[in-house]
Amino acid sequence: MANHALVFGASGITGWAITNAILNGYPTEDTFSSVTALTNRPLSLDDAMWPRSSKLEVVSGIDLLTAKGQDGLEAELKQRVQHAGEITHVYFFSYIMDENPEKETSINVDLIRRAVTAIENISSALKFVVLPTGTKAYGVHLLDEFPFPNDLPLKESLPRIPEPHASQMFYYNQTDMLSSMSKGKPWTWCEVIPDIIVGFVPNNNIYSMAQALSTYLALCVELNGKGSEVAFPGTEKSYKNLSNDSTQDIVAKTSIYASLHPELTSEQKYNTAANANPSSWSVKWPVICEYFGLKGVGPPAGGSGPQPVQYLADHFSEWQALEKEHALKTGRVGNDRSLKGYPYFIMTMLNFDRQLDMSKCHEMMGNARIETDTKGVWWTAFDRLRRAKIIP
Repeated sequence: MANHALVFGASGITGWAITNAILNGYPTEDTFSSVTALTNRPLSLDDAMWPRSSKLEVVSGIDLLTAKGQDGLEAELKQRVQHAGEITHVYFFSYIMDENPEKETSINVDLIRRAVTAIENISSALKFVVLPTGTKAYGVHLLDEFPFPNDLPLKESLPRIPEPHASQMFYYNQTDMLSSMSKGKPWTWCEVIPDIIVGFVPNNNIYSMAQALSTYLALCVELNGKGSEVAFPGTEKSYKNLSNDSTQDIVAKTSIYASLHPELTSEQKYNTAANANPSSWSVKWPVICEYFGLKGVGPPAGGSGPQPVQYLADHFSEWQALEKEHALKTGRVGNDRSLKGYPYFIMTMLNFDRQLDMSKCHEMMGNARIETDTKGVWWTAFDRLRRAKIIP
């Protein structure tokens, strides 16, 4: 039977990459007969930068939480998704953020419940569902209360974070629900756990570190010239902490590979990263800045370099002039879909080691294991942003 992929959140960092990987023939040209990319906002093929392919169908504007209920959702999927009755693989990369943990849990559990229930009812061919979570599942967002500083590198076998935090962690509710829903069914699921995902997105994304840093550094070149120094926008402590970045391509290919090997991956979770060896900003920052012809240096003693988002806000008129000069896409700086504090949180507040153990993932993938270095992670994303005319 041919495989038909359905990607929820296909304009997001990993959803885009899953669609891109399948269209580029991963793992083989004939593994998938079709891929349907679901996006919230309209997305043109030119903006998406996916290869043109008869396999691709882009569907925008389906509301998983529609007031028409489950029946209404299923009717719309049947009507608008060409291969709805033949879907075999679901990659669920949709997410709605809410500052209230209880509301965020309720919304995101309802999202995946409705989505998977709909595909179950529409397609008898369903084989596998992939759910991304993240190192929040290990409690990294708790900062000073991070529960596993003595259990590094972080392994998938670690227990859930303690209460009261566990009850506010919607990832747990989602995986518990998938486990219950799939019991006795012909389909199964797995969880992938990346830390920071570096990549291109065709639309604005609140978690796009690559876009935030690339627009900032492009403006630094314009205002200060190539060869100028750019101080790391974090502390001396955060400059040295160890972690494992993920590239969108490796998260995507890990997700696809896992979904095609249910005999290994059923109800398993896998750390996902670009390289098994952890790194620090002290190694990455000079490489990131090098792409723009800048010299990345550490933070000033007792302080930090300029904050990227604030710097762009302070020099917004200069950025607009740069957009005009290079015919760049507008709306990538100062938009309402940027989480202003995100780069600060990642580069300053996450000032403790949180490296991942990649042995389980690499054992699962075997000879299909993929790794890359800092250039492979960040420069690939910058190349795509440049091709998309988001940066000069």
